[in-house]
Amino acid sequence: MSQAPNVYDAEPIPAAARAEIDRLLATGDLFRYTAADASPVALLEAEFAEMMGAKFALAVASCSAALFLSLKTIGLPRGAKVLIPAFTFAAVPSAVVHADCTPVLVEVADNYRIDMADFEAKLDDDIGAILISHMRGHTSDMDAIMTLANARGIPVIEDAAHSLGTQWHGEKIGTIGKIGCFSFQSYKMLNAGEGGILITDDEDLIAQAIIMSGAYEHNWKKHPGVCTRFEAWQNKLPLYNTRLGNLSAAVIRPQLGELARRVTDGLANHDYVAEALNVSPWIDVPPALAPETRAPDSIQFNLVGMTDDDVHAFVEAAQAAGVKVQVFGMSTDNARAFWNWHFIGEQPDLPQTRAMLMRACDVRLPARLTRDELDYIHAALTGAAATAMSANRDVA
Repeated sequence: MSQAPNVYDAEPIPAAARAEIDRLLATGDLFRYTAADASPVALLEAEFAEMMGAKFALAVASCSAALFLSLKTIGLPRGAKVLIPAFTFAAVPSAVVHADCTPVLVEVADNYRIDMADFEAKLDDDIGAILISHMRGHTSDMDAIMTLANARGIPVIEDAAHSLGTQWHGEKIGTIGKIGCFSFQSYKMLNAGEGGILITDDEDLIAQAIIMSGAYEHNWKKHPGVCTRFEAWQNKLPLYNTRLGNLSAAVIRPQLGELARRVTDGLANHDYVAEALNVSPWIDVPPALAPETRAPDSIQFNLVGMTDDDVHAFVEAAQAAGVKVQVFGMSTDNARAFWNWHFIGEQPDLPQTRAMLMRACDVRLPARLTRDELDYIHAALTGAAATAMSANRDVA
């Protein structure tokens, strides 16, 4: 093909959503707690929990809101320290700050996963919780993390915003820790524009999360099957009013049946492009860890043997070919570069993560792309690397 593919449009919303949306618009019944029977949000929660094999689910306004509520439910004192990866989106340390806690950043290796030596060194008696962000769907060593966390009795929350459909030893990511949080933002596997959901098997935690999400007075009674702990928490918790609306739920529910296909196609696309990129001497796509079965909708790779000028030339050459590349550490004010998180206060430098971010690249690779489109993308990227290295060597 002669023109770069559009990698930003999401898949069309299934037609089944439209009839439900029309019904909701005709009735004006958009608030989850006004329905006499189970609302679309309540149905989504039940269906999502069943799909994930979890006892409980709560749909909220965003994955950030889910992370925040998760931290609030586990009873951390003000100022408690929460261990998080240094490679994640700014919403993750923001959720920690919103919960009146203090982020502690852990080094991340050049395979985008937590450096376990640094993790273990920082997992001391001052740590109140662990928030594992599976950034861009890359799973850190959950066996080692859970072993260390359980030995100290420290709760683990999984930020699985990028990992819906990923498995670890066949176990669904988001079900390994005490709470799992997912995103319905447009670039995720299930697209509602915005939205999020948390899952847990803990009845006390879900009762708190439901009330704090905005189930004021006795609206918690409209969460069927949940639970015996509401009355214990009635009027004892603040309301943050971060509920999901019925229109968003109506958009998401028909996509649940599409998830398995999207996961399969996304992984096939990723691995096809990764194999082609790894032929280049200047590009390295780190492999998955052995227990991990991924569900990617983008691809990350490291530039090898390039100077800063080479990297800039590579990005420009790829852009000229119609393929946008984000280098996490070299774009101004990038929300994934930890040194831009000024709101968390002074932090010790993390040289390993900093070096990785200065060469780590990100390219959208949605599951809907065709083989011809994938061929265009990997040819543009390997060609851009060759062009950059050739041009800069000729100048030298």
